[in-house]
Amino acid sequence: MTTTLSPAPIPAPAPAPAADRAAEYRSRGWWRDETFLDDLRRQARIRPRKLAVAGRRLGEARTDTLDYAELSLLTDRFAGALLELDVRRGDVVAVQLPNRWEMVPLMYACMAVGAVICPIAPECQGEELRHRLELTEARLCITVAEWDGRPLARDIAALRPALPLEDVVVVGGHAPEGTHDFHDHFVSVPWEDARMGDLEGRALGPDDPFVVLFTSGTTGFSKGVVHSQNTVHSGVRGYVDTFLLRDDLVAVVTTPLVHYSGFGQGVLAGVMLGGTVAFQDGRNHTSLLDLAERYRATLLYGPPPTLFGVAAAQRADRHDVSSLRYTVTGAQPVLQELVDELRDTFDTTTYSVWGMSEFGPITISRLDYDQDWSAHSHGRPIDAMEIRIDDSRSGERARVGRLRVRGASQALGYYRNQAAFDAELSADGWFDTGDVAREDGRGGIRVLGRAKDAILRDGIVVPMAELEAILSAHPKIAEATLVGPTGQPDDPIVAVLVPRGGGARPTLREIREHLLDRGQDPRFLPDRLDLVEALPKTLTGKVKKAELRRRLAGA
Repeated sequence: MTTTLSPAPIPAPAPAPAADRAAEYRSRGWWRDETFLDDLRRQARIRPRKLAVAGRRLGEARTDTLDYAELSLLTDRFAGALLELDVRRGDVVAVQLPNRWEMVPLMYACMAVGAVICPIAPECQGEELRHRLELTEARLCITVAEWDGRPLARDIAALRPALPLEDVVVVGGHAPEGTHDFHDHFVSVPWEDARMGDLEGRALGPDDPFVVLFTSGTTGFSKGVVHSQNTVHSGVRGYVDTFLLRDDLVAVVTTPLVHYSGFGQGVLAGVMLGGTVAFQDGRNHTSLLDLAERYRATLLYGPPPTLFGVAAAQRADRHDVSSLRYTVTGAQPVLQELVDELRDTFDTTTYSVWGMSEFGPITISRLDYDQDWSAHSHGRPIDAMEIRIDDSRSGERARVGRLRVRGASQALGYYRNQAAFDAELSADGWFDTGDVAREDGRGGIRVLGRAKDAILRDGIVVPMAELEAILSAHPKIAEATLVGPTGQPDDPIVAVLVPRGGGARPTLREIREHLLDRGQDPRFLPDRLDLVEALPKTLTGKVKKAELRRRLAGA
């Protein structure tokens, strides 16, 4: 099956879901008339003393906890604090925090006052941070004093004169002149007593814009994906229904709360079910195991490299994590080695999730699959979503080709860039993901990589993402990516590798043999090897292949 790089012709876009599809979404329960704030109020009423959130601060060797009554109270308190800063309905509130407990009540407080929350990773700095604050016209930014040696609060305060930004609030550390201390303004004042009456009629409805989540931005500034609570609910609902999750859920989440997976599949899913969500504000695999042991975790969520690391830490220092039932992973293809490792170490089955900021989780390997299937497939679509694979030239259905999706989880658009979002939509609502995928034979898919990065061999798409994951598991390799120097389908395959420190450097012959040993087609083996100290990446960890191509072209 031949697959080219050119996108299939797309008819003029339809601006919104057809009325009959919207009615179906509601009738199927994917969209609803309630909100995530209603979920919190319900949990505070029926299980007020149940643990909702456990957030560990590694640097201070402490774990902060909130039960549902406390989370609801702090939501009201933080909502009053937002009103006191003159946050109005429809305003954007930027929240730049690591995985700390403050993020959770802030999410719900924004809903309560009718503000749109814009989560931003602490790693986002400089021009990209300016871009996000300028694009969203955020009137308030809540950040930390410093992160990774950078004075974030001071830097943002310095940007304020050139932006619509009116207030900066600082969590922890010294608040620079002209900013507010978070504890003093948000935590220590009982605003729920003074401002509760002012919340009447302000809360966001289920179909209002409620969050702006930024994409990775591999070729330029990132785009702000706008979701309503219903578009997120359908994705979260599909995720929890796939795994039959209930109120006994105790999820240990390793992904950032500012990304969809931590924000939606972590916090919003946990509160919707009345479960518990645990996280920490840095990387420490032994500490993560301690969280899982202490709170009797039932689900562990993280990308493959993190789960490999957690399993290694468990072998070195055994913790009682017998409560674990699921290990869930995404962001990269799952290897058989990971499936075997997690089964042997934790006695769990591993499930693979694939999605994107514009939709959230789209496909998941299912409970009725055999235990190893996640190493071969990204799974079937959740109930709220549909998928199709098209030949890139004709637009006809194909076994291998360009992946398109549609359904109830579709975002409202790109913030102040709706034309770019609509350009990816067909007249009947199919969104071009920009990925190449193949059918898995069970109604699901295996994502092969980005269409713009695709290379063909004998008319077959090289499974770049899978090869990269296999190479990254080589003992001499810390990170790996594959790229064609010119971006053409017949490019040579260049393996760009970061060698693992303290050991011998990998050779081209070694990595080719490594891929052959893992059963890869000889036609897909790298033609060249390029060793580098680091790969250029976006804030979400995606490799900037366009930057690598420019460097290779100039070499």
